[in-house]
Amino acid sequence: MSSAQHQIKHFFPRSAHYDPQWVREHSMGENVLFNLESITALLPLREGMRVLDLGCGKAASSIFLAKEFKVQVWAVDEAISATANYTRVLEAGLENRVFPLQADARALPFPEEFFDVVLVIDSYTYFGTDDKYLPYICHFLKPDGYIGVVDVCFKEEIETLEQVPVFLREDYQDYWYYIHSVPWWRKLWEKTGLVQVTVAELLPAAELIREQYVKDFEEHGQKKDPFARALKKDNHHQISFFRLIGQRTRKDAYLQSYKKS
Repeated sequence: MSSAQHQIKHFFPRSAHYDPQWVREHSMGENVLFNLESITALLPLREGMRVLDLGCGKAASSIFLAKEFKVQVWAVDEAISATANYTRVLEAGLENRVFPLQADARALPFPEEFFDVVLVIDSYTYFGTDDKYLPYICHFLKPDGYIGVVDVCFKEEIETLEQVPVFLREDYQDYWYYIHSVPWWRKLWEKTGLVQVTVAELLPAAELIREQYVKDFEEHGQKKDPFARALKKDNHHQISFFRLIGQRTRKDAYLQSYKKS
């Protein structure tokens, strides 16, 4: 067993059992199961829970959640058709646990306080930087429920154009300008009073995820992948991956805390 394979089994014991080719075909970027498993170990997922897999892509993450934790998953993505994802769900034999929908993350068709957990893997940066988005998505989360995000980040915040590394300048205005640091994300969530941030950190296996993504890109990828291209040029490893978990506070919790102070 190679060193990389040993590390994968150590950090991602569940994901290691999945066919790498299947994962590659159903990931829209780096290995979606590696990123997902980086956060599931920190969440109290229990059989029968209702989970929103927001920005699910080709539903590999939804299938993983249903298989591994026996939760019910609503697999929502704006770009991938529900029919295509339902076909993959049928192939996995999970049609009674995974329910695909094609919907905009800003116009979700769910009742308030419907989900026990909201997970957003590799897509929160596309809509979550809006100050109003956490308050919006929290409407669908039960009191004491959890929202968890895994996504790309900078190790240090870029606040001016002069700080943009040379290797990012070609694609900066198309993608990188809305990528932030972990402290930036923590502050964005904490100042709302809507969640208690329980985890805000770089992924422990960030370097492994990075190495595997670049390796897959070199062997199987397309030259037009700006993210993989940037990782290859990032000699000082300024780009990384982070995880962020917030537990939904009860409606009066913030007010009670404020009164005591």
